[in-house]
This record gives sequence, C-alpha cells and structure tokens, in this order.
Amino acid sequence: MKMKEYPRQQGLYQPDQEHEACGIGMIANINGEKSHAIVQNAVNILCNLEHRGGQSSDTSTGDGAGILTQIPHRFFQKQCDKEGITLPDEGKYGIGMLFMPKDYDLRMEIKEIIRRIVKEEGQNCLGWRPVPVNDSFVGKVASKTKPVIRQVFIGASEDLTDRMDLERRLYIIRKRIEQEMGLEEKYKDVYFSSLSSSTIVYKGMLIPEQLDSFYIDLNHPEFKSALALVHSRFSTNTFPSWQRSHPNRYSIHNGEFNTLRGNVNWMRARQELCTSPYFNDEDLKKVLPVIDETGSDSSMFDNCFEFLHLSGRSLAHTAMMMVPEPWVNDPTIKQEKKDFYEYHSTLMEPWDGPAALVFTDGKQIAACLDRNGLRPARYYVTKSGMIVLGSEVGALDIFADDIIYKERLHPGKMLLVDLEAGKIIPDEEIKLEIAAEQPYRDWIENQMMDLEDLPEPEMAANQNADLASVLLEQQLAFGYTTEELQKIVKPLATDGKDPVGSMGYDSPLAVLSKKPQLLYNYFKQLFAQVTNPPIDAIREHIITAARTTIGAEGNLVQPGPESSRHIRLETPILTNLQLEKLRQQKIEGFKAVTLPILFLKSGGPQAMEKELEALFIKADEAFKAGATLLILSDRGVNKEYAAIPALLAVSGLHHHLIRQGTRIKMSLLIETAEAREVHHFAMLLGYGAEGINPYLAFGSINELIAIDDITGIPFEEAEANYVNAVTDGIIKVLSKMGISTIQSYRGAQIFEAVGIHMNVIDRYFTRTSSRLGGIGLDIIAKEVLMRHEQAYPERVAGDTFLQPGDEYQYRANGETHQYNPSTIHTLQHACRTNNYEAFKKYTNLLTKETSNVQSLRGLMAFKKRTPVPIEEVESIEEICARFKTGAMSFGSISQEAHEALAIAMNRIGGRSNSGEGGEQVARFIPDENGDNRRSAIKQVASGRFGVTSHYLVNADEIQIKVAQGAKPGEGGHLPGKKVYPWVAEVRGSTPGVELISPPPHHDIYSIEDLAELIFNLKNANPTARISVKLVSAVGVGTIAAGVAKGRADLVLISGYDGGTGAAPKTSLKHTGLPWEIGLAETHQTLMLNGLRDRIVVETDGKMMTGRDVVVAALLGAEEYGFSTAPLVVLGCVMMRVCHLDTCPVGIATQNPELRKKYMGDPEHVANFMRFIAAEARELMAELGFRTINEMIGRTDVLEANKAIDHWKAEGIDLSALLYQPDLPEKVGRYATVKQNHELEKTLDCQELLPRCEKAIETGERVEVTTAIRNIHRATGTIVGSAISKKYGAEGLPEDTINLNFKGSAGQAFGAFTPKGMTMKLIGDANDFVGKGLSGGKIITYPASDSTFLPENNIIIGNVAFYGASAGEAYIYGLAGERFAVRNSGANIVVEGVGDHGCEYMTGGRVAILGKTGKNFAAGMSGGIAYVLDEDGTFGNRCNAEMVHLQPMADPAEIEELREMIAKHVGYTNSKNGKRLLANWEIYSAKFVRVIPKAYLKINERINNLQNSGMSKFDAEMAAFEESKMAGAGK
Repeated sequence: MKMKEYPRQQGLYQPDQEHEACGIGMIANINGEKSHAIVQNAVNILCNLEHRGGQSSDTSTGDGAGILTQIPHRFFQKQCDKEGITLPDEGKYGIGMLFMPKDYDLRMEIKEIIRRIVKEEGQNCLGWRPVPVNDSFVGKVASKTKPVIRQVFIGASEDLTDRMDLERRLYIIRKRIEQEMGLEEKYKDVYFSSLSSSTIVYKGMLIPEQLDSFYIDLNHPEFKSALALVHSRFSTNTFPSWQRSHPNRYSIHNGEFNTLRGNVNWMRARQELCTSPYFNDEDLKKVLPVIDETGSDSSMFDNCFEFLHLSGRSLAHTAMMMVPEPWVNDPTIKQEKKDFYEYHSTLMEPWDGPAALVFTDGKQIAACLDRNGLRPARYYVTKSGMIVLGSEVGALDIFADDIIYKERLHPGKMLLVDLEAGKIIPDEEIKLEIAAEQPYRDWIENQMMDLEDLPEPEMAANQNADLASVLLEQQLAFGYTTEELQKIVKPLATDGKDPVGSMGYDSPLAVLSKKPQLLYNYFKQLFAQVTNPPIDAIREHIITAARTTIGAEGNLVQPGPESSRHIRLETPILTNLQLEKLRQQKIEGFKAVTLPILFLKSGGPQAMEKELEALFIKADEAFKAGATLLILSDRGVNKEYAAIPALLAVSGLHHHLIRQGTRIKMSLLIETAEAREVHHFAMLLGYGAEGINPYLAFGSINELIAIDDITGIPFEEAEANYVNAVTDGIIKVLSKMGISTIQSYRGAQIFEAVGIHMNVIDRYFTRTSSRLGGIGLDIIAKEVLMRHEQAYPERVAGDTFLQPGDEYQYRANGETHQYNPSTIHTLQHACRTNNYEAFKKYTNLLTKETSNVQSLRGLMAFKKRTPVPIEEVESIEEICARFKTGAMSFGSISQEAHEALAIAMNRIGGRSNSGEGGEQVARFIPDENGDNRRSAIKQVASGRFGVTSHYLVNADEIQIKVAQGAKPGEGGHLPGKKVYPWVAEVRGSTPGVELISPPPHHDIYSIEDLAELIFNLKNANPTARISVKLVSAVGVGTIAAGVAKGRADLVLISGYDGGTGAAPKTSLKHTGLPWEIGLAETHQTLMLNGLRDRIVVETDGKMMTGRDVVVAALLGAEEYGFSTAPLVVLGCVMMRVCHLDTCPVGIATQNPELRKKYMGDPEHVANFMRFIAAEARELMAELGFRTINEMIGRTDVLEANKAIDHWKAEGIDLSALLYQPDLPEKVGRYATVKQNHELEKTLDCQELLPRCEKAIETGERVEVTTAIRNIHRATGTIVGSAISKKYGAEGLPEDTINLNFKGSAGQAFGAFTPKGMTMKLIGDANDFVGKGLSGGKIITYPASDSTFLPENNIIIGNVAFYGASAGEAYIYGLAGERFAVRNSGANIVVEGVGDHGCEYMTGGRVAILGKTGKNFAAGMSGGIAYVLDEDGTFGNRCNAEMVHLQPMADPAEIEELREMIAKHVGYTNSKNGKRLLANWEIYSAKFVRVIPKAYLKINERINNLQNSGMSKFDAEMAAFEESKMAGAGK
C-alpha cells in the first residue's frame, strides 16, 4: 500500500530516503501469567524512553509510539458482546486492527471488500468494533491525518484446527486486502496495524505519554497480557505517519538495515520460485510480493520475517537466518553453529546493520542484537517472574532486592523467552538446538566445494603472454593511463594496499569532463552518516567476511541438502586460472556458458544497445539450456569489435533476470579488461556480479614486471597482493556503509548516479538515484568508441603510447583542474599584495571559461534583475562574519599554519576550526598584540583527541564531525612518523606512536544517539552553538532534518571534493557528491519539514570565489567554509604529498626543518576573505539583494547557463536542484528560531548546580545526595562546565564536590567531568558513562540490598569512558561493549567488559578483574590494560595485532596494580577485589599485561635517554627521530 503521509518526490527530496531510530522495550511474565500490570508497566517503560523518540515542530505530535500485546480474550468477549458480536473460544478467531479513511461511504465500501475476501478465504467475518479513543491531547499535526480506527473480528472455519493454520489464513486475507487496496488511490488510507489470533498492536502518531490516554482500551483492568512490546520512534522527518509508527506485526526494531536495497532485490528474485508445504501454489501467489516496498526498513524486515516464520520456521530459526552471527572469522564459535550459518548463507544474505530486535508470536519472545553490538539492549530478570528488556535500564523502577540478575544482549547473540514452557532459553542452547535440527555438516561436506578443489583447467598457453602482444591496444581501448598504472595498479600489486592521496579532488565530474570517461566514474559510493555507523573493517575484521558462494539457489522456504550445492569463493576477485577452472569444469549443476559483451564498431552507438538487448535473450536461452554460471566476457576487442561497458552489461542483465524470475538460478561472473581499481570492483559487485576476473590488470602487472618497473616480486606474488588489496578495498568500501559482508553487498546498489539519464537508470540500473539527468546510451557508446579509436585509429601516425593521465595531478593540455599553476600563482599574488584587481583575474580564470566547466555551479547563470547601489549592500565585515576556515587538525598541518588561520579569522570576525587534533591551552589566551590564536570552533571527531571539559568551554561553536568530504565513512590515521612530541602532548598520546580515529563516533550509532551527543556538548558548554558536519549524498536532506530535530544549532553540508591530509584515492574521487546537490536537498527538505527556521545551514568544499558564496546562498546556505584556498594563500602549491610529511612549503608537515620554509602570513588570509566578501557584495548589488538573508534559498534567481556548449553536459537537468517547494510565505527560509535544548530540565540545573555554587565560587567542599532516573542524562556535566570555566584545566582539588546518586542513571553520566568532582552512583547506568572524563572520579556499585553477584552482572552500558583524558573510575560490576575506547589518560578498574574493550586506547591504565569479550585491544596504541585471566583463555579474545600479551614482571608495576585494586575495594567494597587482594601472590601472576608494541618500544627508549641525563622533551624528540628513521628503513 502507498505510504500516503509523505510528500511526493519533488525537487531533490525523495521519500524513500527517510530514516528512523527509536527506543524499544519488552516486558513479560516468564510463566505466561496474564495481568493488566504488564500493560501498565509497558506504557511506563515507553514514557521513560520518550527522550529516545522524536517530535515535530508541533511538540504534541510525536514521531510514533505503540504497544503490542497478547489478545486479551475476556476483555474482547465483553466488548464484542456490547456490539452484538459473539466471539468463539480463545484462539479460534483473529482481530484486525485497522486504520481506515474518514469518509463514511468509502469505509462502507472497504468493509464490503474485506467481508468478501474473508468469505472467499473460507473464514467468517464476525463483525466490526469502533476502537474507543480520546484525541483531546493529540497534536495538531497528528490530528489532521488521524485515521478512523476499527477492529474487525474474523472467526476460524472448522477445518482450521491449528493456531498456525489460522495465522497463515489471516496472513493471506491481509495480503489480498492490501493488494486490492493498492489498486486505487482512494484506498490509500487503509492499513492493518495487526491481523492475528494471538497478538494485537495499538499504535499511532503519538508521543509516549499519549498512548494510553488515546487508546482507552489499554486502561481497562481486563486488558491483560503476559507480554508487551513497546516502541517510541524518532524519524528524520516531521511528516505525519500513523502507519510508520511501531510496533510492526511481529517485531520491534531499534536500528537500521544498511543492505536493504539488496535484501529487497534478492527477495523479489527469490519469491517467484518458492514452494511450501504450508502454502499451496495458489495461496503463494496471493501473498506475493512478500515485501511492501513502500514501508520503512523495519517494516520490510518484518514482512520478510513474517513470511519465513509462517512458511514453517520458528522465531529463533528465522532470526538466525536473517541476522546471523559473524561466523566466518570468529575462532570461538562452535562448529555446529558455523555449519548452520554456512548452509543458510546459500539461501539468503544477512540483513546487515545496527539492530536490536525483539520478535513475538504471542507464545514466545525472541530478542537478538546485530553482529557488531551497535544498539543497546539491557534486561533484568526478577524474583517475581518478570523479564524487562529495553534500550535503557531504569525505564521501569524495580527494587534492587527483587532482581535475580542484570544482563544485556551480546553482539550477534539471542535470547528466547518461552511463555508456555515458562523459561528463558539462553543463546547457546537455543542455537545449538536449531543447528541440530538438520545434518547441516553432512549437507555442506557432500554438496559444497571450494574453488581451489576444482580440477585444473586445460589452458592453451599463458594468457598473460597471449595478451602481451596486444597489451597496449587493449589498455588504450579500455582507457588505461600511465597515471593509473603507476598510481593505482602498481601500488595495489606491490604494497598490497589501496593507494593514498591528499588535498582532495579538483577535476571535473565525469559528466563535465572533456574526455571520455569509464561508466564507473558516473557513480558515487554512498556511505553511512548519523542514522547508522560505518564500521572499522581493519580493526574489527572479526565481524567482516569476504567469503561468498556461487551456484543456483534452492527453495528459500523448503530447503534441502541440494540448496548448499555451491562453490565457495574466498574472494570474488578471480585470477585467470580460477576463472578457467570455473569455465572448464564439468560438474553437474554448474554448467558454464560464456557470453561475449562486444559490439561491432561499424554499427556505431546503436549497435551497442542492440547487442545489449541481444545479451539478455542469449542469457534466457542459456538458462533454458541448463546454464548455472554465466560468464560475461569482453575478451576479443580488436579493430572491428568494441566492448559494452562491463558495468552496464552486468547490471542490465542482473535486473533483466530479476524481472524474468530466474536470477537466483544463475550466478553472474564477469571477465573484463575494464576493472582495475577498487571502485570498479565494488560497483560490479553492487550491481550483481558474483565473481570478477580483471584479466587486463593482471596482464598489465605482468608487463610491469617484464620491463623491471616492478622488481623483486614474482608475478604470482604480485597477483596475490593485487587480489588481496582489492578484496580489502572492497570490504573497506562496504564498511563505509556499515555493511560487514560482501555477500550482503552483492546487488545492494549502494550508489548514486551523477550525470546519467533516467532512461538508462530505469532500464539497466533500476532503483538507483540519478537526480540531475545526464548522458544516455548514445553518449556511453560514444565514449567507448572514442577510447576504441585511440587503440585502433583509422590512420596510424607515429608511435602509440598511453595517455599520461591527469586525474590526481595537473598536467598541461590535460583535464582541467581548479587548482592549476595559473590559478595558484594569481591567487597568491593577489592576496600577498592586497591587490583586488589581481584577485578578480583569479576568479575570472575559474568562472569565465565556459568551455571548461568544472562544477555544477559552473552550469548555472544569474538571471537579469534590477540592481541596487552597492552602498546599500551589507558591509564586507558583516559578510565576513559568515566565513569560516575548515577543520584542519594540529598534526595534519604545522603550528604556524594552524595559528595563522585562527589569527586571520579572528581579525575579520570569522571563525577558524581546530580540527580533530585538540588545541594547545596557551592559545586560549589572546596575545599581547591583540591577536587571538584560539580557534572559535572546536571540533569533536571520532578520535576525541584533546576533547576535554576545558577544551569545550573555550569554544564559540562545537562541531561534531560525522563525516569528512574527502573520505566520508572513514576514520583517520596519523602515522607515527607525524606524531611529534608536541602533537602527542595535545592529543594525549605518545610521540612516534600511530594514532587511529575510528570510522564511527562510538557514541553515534543512530539519530537519537546524535541527539544525545548534541545534548551532552550543550551541557558541556551551554553558550556555544552545536553544529553537525555531514557530507553531501542522496538523502542528506532527511538526515539534516533529523539533525534539526536533534536540536543542533547548525548543520554543515560538505562537498565530496574538499581537501584532506590523507585519504584512499578510491574515496577522494568516488565517494560523496558536490555540495550544490547536498545543500539544495537539505534546504528543500528542511523547508518541507517546517524546520528551516530552526537551524543554520553552512556549506563547504572547494569554495574559491565570491560567486561560489552567492550561489551557495541562493541554494540555501547562510554560512560558508574555506579550507584549501586559505592554505594556497599561505603558500600551498598543491604538490599533494601531505600524507608523506614532505610538504615543501612547511604547511602540511610537523618537520622542524621543513617548517622553516613556511612563508605564510595571517594577513594574506584576511585579504582573501575580504576579497571574497567584496566580490560577493558586487554580485549581490547586481542581483538586487541588500543582505545575505534576502538571498537564502532564492533559486528563482538562478537558471541553466545556455551559453555552455559541452558534448556531455547538455543532458543535465538542473530543475530539481533549483526547485522551490510550494509553501506559504510564512515558512522561514533561514534560521530565526533558537533551538530549545531544555537545559533547565536537567538534574544539574534543577538540583546540583544550586547546591554546588558556593563550592565552585570558593572551593569549599560540598556533598550532595539525590535520587537519579534514566531520564536524567549528562548528569554532572553542567557543574563540570562551570568548574572548567572558572578554574581552567586545573579544576578543583580532589573530592571538592561530592555527588552521590541512587537509582538508574541516564546516558552520559559524568560526561566531561573535570578534576575536583567525585560522582558516586549506587545502582546502575546506561551508555556513555564517563564520556570525555577530564580529571573527575566516578564510582559505581549496586545497592546494598542487591542479592546478585555484581561481578557477574551488567552495571554500566556500552561505550563507557570514550575519549577519557584524565581521572579515575571504579566500577563494581560488568560493563558493556567498547569499554574505554580511545581512553588517553584515565585509570579505571572494572569487573569485566564486553567486546572491543580498550579499542584505539592511547593512554591511561585499565584493570579488568574478570572476563573480556572478543577483539580486546584492537587498534590500541598506548596505555596499559591488566586483564585477570583465570582460565587462560584471554589470548583467544584479544586482537594481538598491535599489542604484546605479557606476564606481570616489574615489582613496582605489580604494586601499582595492587593499589588500583585496593582503591577499587575501598570505594566499592568489591568482594571480587577482596578475593584477589587476599591471595595477591597467586592472582597477580594470573594478570595479563596488554601493552602496545610501539608504545612499549618508544617508552623504553625515552626512559633510557632520560636516565642518561636528557630532559623529558629532548628524550622524546630523540626517541621520536630514531623511531622515524627506523620506520623509513634508514
């Protein structure tokens, strides 16, 4: 059915890009005893999760809240009696909860249709009941779209004796009704919340506290259930949607499925071939399509789950199949489970993404967590027989002495509550039971085979040798350049890594390029930002998987041994030998057919389309002839024949086979000369290829070896390096989207096209976004033929050779670069001499060359308008106040350059940005000459380097960097050779030791997490603006709407072409979009949501002229960022060697010798900014605008520039970019309304700050004791902020302010607390405890009347002490996942931790008195962890790549550890700690010392040098230089 409530697609807004997150809760009586108290408590839980839900601009309208319960039979019996309906026995009828239109006659018509369908399915329509509601509290927005809500009662026919038979029949009835209602627009408001004989869903567009007042039924004492699932929704939009509220029919879900498009595509391909003993063929046809593609990701998951469950699988089996554990690389997983997962991987790819899921059929409840544990799910089991699970603890107040144990869902693990058996079945038991249902091991061993085990092929000769004679022609025909060979292919083969570049990308988009481009270059990779996190495929390799299988898929719903008849591939990148093995094998069921993808050059562009369509017919014929492996091949290009682009052939055939219903019966392999870089392979996989043989890349590597360009490596090793590097690169690309497995990425189409016409997209790249139109098949074919002409010219004139290539470096007569010798020299001259006329020459070089269009804004022209006198236009100073320099960290650029930017921006009233490397404290104080070196904007990035309470209070704006334009979805890596002592000091790390910024913020896995971080930072500095940096991509507008709803003050939309100190070249060129698209989409979407006036919009990314500023304003931005241009002004000459620390002008380096060459001057940057403002003023006057505010969003002033004559650009349609939503004048176009952060409601403002004011003023000791609940978030942070403002980094003396709490603390308890604060919590806490701890002390232990063993029970949530820089903490109980991530200085004692503990840690000490989870110490480069390993198994759970595991040996260190544990016992009374201290000699020997290798080595050297008489700084510098020389191999 159509989701009626969202606006139609318009401009750049696309309804299918909406996202959501939420708070979830579940409560059940384990023994299945029904009561009204369960329902009441569930509503209570929901209300206490309200801060995890969202509200629109009308604060009485929620994003959605709901509850799922068992059907209370007695209640409905009595209610139906009043309606004249006689209900049969319990379980013999179903209830449909139905949203219906307001029109009475239409409702009667719909009821008649429903009665007819029920009758046709042999069941009895017993009657209808109006659902009593009280809508007096419902918000205005929700009221406008509130449906009429009815219940329909359907009695079971006598032949349906089994409950599941009735459920299946009700499912068929609902699917038939949905299909019939979907035929006509007038029925669009009809929607079943539920139709079941076991469960019922009450939900709506409500805030949680409205649920039970709206639905009167829920208050009745006889409304009894043994279980309840509740859900509070946070949507990225404000559009009213009653239907999209949760729960779904079987499940509640907190998270997002990143693989959705692929999952849906594959389900569409599989459903046609399903047969089931539970549905006859006729019934199966009635329920197709399985997935309603207009729903949210959660509801589509629910559709698939429902179908698989009703087809015969248990709840747990279905969940294991759809959301499997990471089984491929985990050595600790049992073989029986591995066999189950491997078998099911041949049936279905994982639904991958951060997810906490709870499912129920009314008899059992299953709950599971995604493979990486990216959502919180905590639960209590009580003595009164209850289980309470939720996104947070404390949502239901339960007395400590009633709790048997406290636990959490673990990553990839499951929990099953069987209400009929009255027990909780743990993960291992339920999974081993399901894994034993079939002989999966036997099936795999007998049916599945490895590629390596196939017979050796009969290869006529060495294919590389065959290729050598025509290598140059082939390279030319497929567009190879010397630059690609040397800078892409060669490093992949020699270094085994995707090569790195710097300074961003300043060549034109493919559609604006003068040269023929490969089709891959017209597509941009998508990436995760805010609504789900990217993942670290390197440090968290354990959860990734490159392994896939090929072969015909079996019946999804009735699989047997033959379903696993597949060939296993360890990587989809196939060598020539491997492809020949597949081509030549004669194994039954794997018939291989090679289909050429060539067309006659003489036939021109039309011949390509003709051959493409013929390819589809040949594939259909091959299927009918029994083919399973289809090998598409572009071998054979010669003077007569050119190749269809491999991507076009693969994707076109993939979609053709889906439409034919035969896709899953065949595997697509591609033998291609085109693919050579990571992006090419990722795209081929993303559009359906299952194996790729890049034969020309291998031939080229062979040639490089033959001519001694590659030396010391035999071909076999170079080939293996290349395959491994490409495979790792693909996994990195998919991990940017938060996807873990190549299997889930296959066919997932996670790309946007820029510059391809929708005719091509709809036919060959179905359901891919392409919002600006562009080239058709004719131009695609023309580009192929232009390359072919290079290889096989009509007339040969002299020697042929490869083009040099100029993608990444400017070359004369090559591709146009925005930064070229002419523009660089002219700009520097203008700014150094303060010559505005010279500056105008510079801007003319960029804006007047209509033949060399470099950007989308270059395609736009200003309409003629009545000018105004320039004297009436706002001043240069006022315009400059809107200017900023981009985030460049101290570390990536030199101190001189970093400070010059700050001084310049402070002089002109603009703002500079610290970047993510922290900032020296001395810079917070103005210089004697009046200059200010303080960066007004302090950035908070994923590494949290230098992010302390003191750092945050010294900001006018705090920027959360979610993504970076040049490498969105990726973290950062500062190699040890760039971590000079002064960089290490600011970052809280060790000189010479590498620093890693994780790809995600580990406290932002969803939109509600971002809202939480915004709230935390606002608490840390109540006067600063909080901004969020996003990168332009399809859907960024809806994310920006979520950012506005999360109460950020500003959102920055960065273009893909921004600069960077280092990024993989794959990312520089192929990830993200131009800022023009993202900015316009953001402005349009915020306008449609009525949120534009709440938030400032900024943009950046190769902003170079005043014209750029004016265009940005007209597209919707009111502030503007510059990064590369100010560096050029300071002397940068675009050598693009920033990542090598060899910058010849002393800017992108820390090397003292190179820094001597720095010639920059802050005044030059100030001149540049004033020139930009002056040029903008001139244009404003010309366009008739007196102020920037008047211009914002005025796209009616822009039009396509008709003067531009470009052979590819003529198909581009800018109308979506320039679209103006049809809205009333009163809807604000720029920020005028202040966000309400509700700080006055915090526990700090209401209670703590008033009671601590005297202590803060005088330093007098104070003690405060108070209760705390989960709704109290960031407790202590405002008090800490007040201390930091007054006392700076020093804080107060230890234990000056003592805050004691009892209860369950909300998220971010003790965040950023500085020295002098001691926070003691008796109870438990949620996620992010001690985030950014800045010298304070946190103590947590259970209440004294608790009867559980704290050392075995979870007491604090996930991601505790993230980015802690100083202080102490003592935790008597277990912590969740990612404990002490990026700790750089805190000393912490805890009883046990979850997966990924001490990840990326750079300093401090952590003592763990019990078990850890998997992947401990991944990316850890500093500090020391001490882990008690009583059973000797810790080594299996530790990632030892960067660390040594050592016994405790140094007596002084053993004594330090004993003192830490003694303090822990003193503060928390830990019985476990006492046990260890009582037997210290025995237990001290059982501790494992986890210490990073590089950290150990350099610290030992520093200590030796200090002992020899050197000062600390000199010793650090000497050790650093030694380490640097050793790293360089000198």
